[in-house]
Amino acid sequence: MKHNPVFQRLAEDAGIHFPGAMDFLPEGVSHNFNIAMDALPTLVTVSNAGIPSYLSNYIDPKVVEVLVAPMKAAIIVGEAKKGDWTTDTATFPAIESTGEVSSYGDYNQNGSVGANANFNMRESYHYQTITKWGEKELEKMGLAKLDWVSRLNIASALVLNKYQNQTYFFGVSGLKLYGLLNDPALPSSIAPAGAVWSSAAADVIYEDIRRIFVQLQTQANGTIDQDQEMVLAMSPTLSVALNKTNQYNVNVYDQVKKNFPNIRFETAPEYATQSGQLVQMIALNVEGQETATTAFTEKMRAHAIVRETSSFLQKKSQGTWGTVIFRPVFVASLIGA
Repeated sequence: MKHNPVFQRLAEDAGIHFPGAMDFLPEGVSHNFNIAMDALPTLVTVSNAGIPSYLSNYIDPKVVEVLVAPMKAAIIVGEAKKGDWTTDTATFPAIESTGEVSSYGDYNQNGSVGANANFNMRESYHYQTITKWGEKELEKMGLAKLDWVSRLNIASALVLNKYQNQTYFFGVSGLKLYGLLNDPALPSSIAPAGAVWSSAAADVIYEDIRRIFVQLQTQANGTIDQDQEMVLAMSPTLSVALNKTNQYNVNVYDQVKKNFPNIRFETAPEYATQSGQLVQMIALNVEGQETATTAFTEKMRAHAIVRETSSFLQKKSQGTWGTVIFRPVFVASLIGA
């Protein structure tokens, strides 16, 4: 089609531009099918009406992390380092005063005192994980704006700490290494007085908590009172029952805090056991001696990075003693809440 010279004059004289226009329709004609007939009769390329989809894709620089269950054992009873990664066993001495009296007499030689010592032994368990990454792998992940080595290191720390928390609650089978929930020295749990807490009234729930404290006092033989620093631990789902209110519109949480002013509430998913909901009341420190502590040999040992032909690997390791309970009598529990 011949270019109409009017377009050139409009551009030069009036500054009016019609880029790509070739001609005007004749006056009185609304359309002209001949104008479009100058195109090629068939397409050489594949018919397309858009751009590649990846060109319009947006990658958010903020990475969303998938959450895991919280690790709460160390928060409940504290945490301590015992030994190091060369330590296989640990001994925790316990001593008890003994003696007797007799009637006084100037020449009597009766009555005596002594002490009895026990040496409780625990075994450690050391474990590891391997982090691996390749050169090409790093380059590809970089295209997605991911700091891949950092993410792998975060994952390795999380995996080790998750297992550490598991040993704090349940120990390691086959070793003298026990957890806060399954130490064989722990006293037997009591049963609820009424219905399970999810369906029980507020006064029934409070009565169960009071009964746990009575059991703790009985085991402690009067060495603790209601002002004792304590922790009440249960599962997150069970803790919601503490929000229930009695006929005076006072909830269980407030009742417990009023009568046991130094009590602390903690939750952990591990308290939802296969035997039912478990509630533990622990007197944390009695006469200067802690009742229990979670313990480790090494919290994190990062070994040397090994260079392969086009990849790298690194070992990380930790060690655990589980939970060392020095005085099991200061732990009382209720099962089936």
